[in-house]
Amino acid sequence: MIAALTTRWTTYVPILAALVLILSWGRSVPGLIVALVSLALVGAVLAAVYHAEVVAHRVGEPFGSLVLAVAVTVIEVALIVTMMISGGEKATSLARDTVFAAVMITCNGIFGLVLLVGALRRRVAVFNSEGTGAALATVATLATLSLVLPTFTTSKPGPEFSVAQLAFAAVASLLLYGLFVMVQTVRHPDDFLPVEDSGAVDDADVHDALPSNRATLISLGLLVLALVCVVGLAKVVSPTLESVVDSAGLPQSAVGVVIAMLVLLPETIAAVNSARRNRVQIGLNLALGSAMASIGLTIPVIAIAMFWLSGPLVLGLGATQMVLLALTVVVGTLTIVPGRATLLHSGVHLALFAAFVFLAASP
Repeated sequence: MIAALTTRWTTYVPILAALVLILSWGRSVPGLIVALVSLALVGAVLAAVYHAEVVAHRVGEPFGSLVLAVAVTVIEVALIVTMMISGGEKATSLARDTVFAAVMITCNGIFGLVLLVGALRRRVAVFNSEGTGAALATVATLATLSLVLPTFTTSKPGPEFSVAQLAFAAVASLLLYGLFVMVQTVRHPDDFLPVEDSGAVDDADVHDALPSNRATLISLGLLVLALVCVVGLAKVVSPTLESVVDSAGLPQSAVGVVIAMLVLLPETIAAVNSARRNRVQIGLNLALGSAMASIGLTIPVIAIAMFWLSGPLVLGLGATQMVLLALTVVVGTLTIVPGRATLLHSGVHLALFAAFVFLAASP
C-alpha cells in the first residue's frame, strides 16, 4: 500500500509541476506565488530522484550512474544557452560561472557529503580508487582545457578563446568525455562498481528484483519531465533571486551558484541515498560524472551556439577561482589514492565547498 502511494505521488508531482511551470512561465511572479513555485520545484526534485533510481536500477551499474548526470546536464546546457540569448552583456560569463559552480558543487559539496555519510555509517568510506581516480583526472583535464587556458592564451585579448581555440576545446572536451563513458561502461566497468572492505567488487544490486520494462519507460518519461520542471521552475524563481542578490549587494555570479545548486539537487539527493545504502562508489560516480558531463557537454554546445550568439564569451577563470580549482584537484587526489576515506577527508572537501560559496558571495 505504501509503495502504491509512493508511486502515485511520484507520478502526479511532475505533472503538477509542469502545470505550475506552464502557468508561471514568462510572467512576473509575486512573493506568495514564488513560494508555491518553490514548493513545486522541491517536489519535482524529489520525484526526479525517485525515477532516476528506478531507471538506474533497471539498466544496472555503471550505466545507471550516467542516467541522472547526463539528463540533468543536457537540460542545464539548454538553460545556459537560453539565458545567454536573452541575457545580453550580463551573460558573457554565464557559461563559465555555471560550469565552475557545477564543478565545485559536485567535486567538493556532493563528494564531501557522500564521504561524510559513508564514514558515519561504517567509520571508513570504501571505494574503488582506480575508477574514481580516472574520473577525477578527466574532470581536472576538462576544467583546465576549458576554464584555465583561456586566461593565459594571447590570440584574443581578455580571458577568451579565439574561434580556432574554442573549436579545439569543444572537440577535445567531447572526445574526452566520450572516451571516459566508453571506459566506464565497456572497457573497465568493474572499476566503477561498489567495493567491499576487502576490495572485492560488490554486485549485490544484480540480485535485486528489477522493475519491468513498462515501469522503466514510464519512470524515464517522468524523469525527463521532472528535470525539465526543475530547470524551468528554477528560471522562474531566478528573477526573485536576482532582486534579492541586488538588494543584498552581492555579485551577479551568486545567482548562478544558487541556480546551479537547485539544478544539481536531484543528483545530490541520489548520491547521498547511495551512500546511505553503503554504495559510496555510486555516489562518487554521480558526483564526478556530473562535473565531467557539465564541462564535456556544455563547452561543445556553447561553441556551436556562438555562431548565432552576439558578444564575447568569457571562459577564463580569475585567480581566486583557479586557486580553488587547483586545491580541489590536489585534495581530491590525496583523498582518492588510498581508496578509503574518513570523516577528516569529508570535512576537508566540505570546507572547500564552504569557501567557494563564501567567496562567491564575497569575492
